[in-house]
Amino acid sequence: MAAGPGATSDTGPAAGAGQEAGEPVKPFTPEKAKEIIMSLEQPAVFCNMVFDWPAQHWTAEHLSEVLPGKRIRFRMGLKSTDTAPQFETACSYTEATLEEFLTWNCGQPRISGPFRDYDHSKFWAYADYKYFVNLFEDKTDIFQDVMWSDFGFPGRNGRESTLWIGSLGAHTPCHLDSYGCNLVFQVQGRKRWHLFPPEDTPFLYPTRIPYEESSVFSKVNVVNPDLKRFPQFRKARRHMVALSPGQVLFVPRHWWHYVESIDPVTVSVNSWIELEEDHQARVEEAITRTLVCALKTAEDPHNTRAWLNPTEVEETSHEVNCRYLNGAVSAFFNHYRTSKVIEMQALRTNGEELNVHNHMEVGQTGRQNLTLETVKQEAASPFGPDLVPVIQSPEEAPSERGGIFESDGKDFLGKDGEHFGKLHNTKRQRRMSRSENAIVEQVASHGTTAPSQTLISTDDLLDCLVNPQTHCQARVQMAVAGKALISNKETLSIHLKNKQHKQEKFQDSCVNEAATVALSASSA
Repeated sequence: MAAGPGATSDTGPAAGAGQEAGEPVKPFTPEKAKEIIMSLEQPAVFCNMVFDWPAQHWTAEHLSEVLPGKRIRFRMGLKSTDTAPQFETACSYTEATLEEFLTWNCGQPRISGPFRDYDHSKFWAYADYKYFVNLFEDKTDIFQDVMWSDFGFPGRNGRESTLWIGSLGAHTPCHLDSYGCNLVFQVQGRKRWHLFPPEDTPFLYPTRIPYEESSVFSKVNVVNPDLKRFPQFRKARRHMVALSPGQVLFVPRHWWHYVESIDPVTVSVNSWIELEEDHQARVEEAITRTLVCALKTAEDPHNTRAWLNPTEVEETSHEVNCRYLNGAVSAFFNHYRTSKVIEMQALRTNGEELNVHNHMEVGQTGRQNLTLETVKQEAASPFGPDLVPVIQSPEEAPSERGGIFESDGKDFLGKDGEHFGKLHNTKRQRRMSRSENAIVEQVASHGTTAPSQTLISTDDLLDCLVNPQTHCQARVQMAVAGKALISNKETLSIHLKNKQHKQEKFQDSCVNEAATVALSASSA
């Protein structure tokens, strides 16, 4: 069982000089915590790392006193069991103070104010994506209450953090974050996280509608999936954990997640940690943004709210998007140019060290010869009572599990600490350097399938076209090869020059997508 917040771990480091006996000691140094975060590909829960954070007292009641009269935007959703995801574009919104939220959340039958039109028995409320710099703009001292420096990121505090406050049932639709990895500190109540590895992306039926720059959504309501429409979802490997107060969840890059509040009031604080891969991802997202906005605006120029996520408040004109794309490519190119020499030197040095270590004999009983890779594998599992892996859940659906998973360590550990499920704890691959070195990958062979007669909507077309791992990545590689800035004219020229290749490739994708749509329609 994982130790509770503030407890001393038996496996933690011994108290250093000057520490009093019995004084709580954090199980990981900042350096070790960062090493884990930057190398682990398995979601995991840190325990006993935030017991001295002032932010651990940030209940909704406390925050209502810190922010008296401060009006916050709440997303209002239905407590429904529909099989369709409840995207943010389908929700309504209201401005209210935290005090008004807490009064409404008591479930009183008659209430005035901003929540008067929302029956508490039918609706949930979620104050999500609340950036500290906007929320506490005149109370900047509070930023120091969050200390991400304990995880190896000196200087990172509330200024780089986001606050989430919700009622029972409040949730975020299943999505992956385009940038960085995620650290989530649970302050009040519990949240259940449903996570899926990046390799399961095809089974999540990704879509860019509703469009949000930093998110790719799933068409599947993962807690109540329509398996007739999305049969491949059966293959998705769900990892699930109920995050409790005092715990910090690490979500690796590109892991899909659906997050729901399972207590009457929940408060969370998170921070997205920047990664090397983000430089390329921003160019991919800029290309995606340009294509999505151009196609959807042409379809219906007067109804952007139907497809543009409410979190996207910037202009969507083609001129603005091209300027954004130019900036992203320029930043990526500058980063690549200044870091490439250093990277190559590091790779050369590491390669020499690897050559030496691979031939070193480790003096052990029996004179066993262990390669560096063997040593790394033996030391690759940092898990224990203070770092608990989130492992794959049983096959049955959440409604058949018979209750909420408690985060006491039993969710993840078997008898004698045995870990069940596949652990994604290998070192993060340097995908960035691979794509930097490649100029343009060979265009896939083109099929000769006849065009489908099934009606393809704009959204279906976007699902075929807007894939950050195909033409967007190739476009980034072309930029690295020497096209540092992309002008509007050049972008158009490149698209026209490759039109035939793209049409053939996308035709195959559209045919496959159309077949799936038609099959789903006939099954329904």
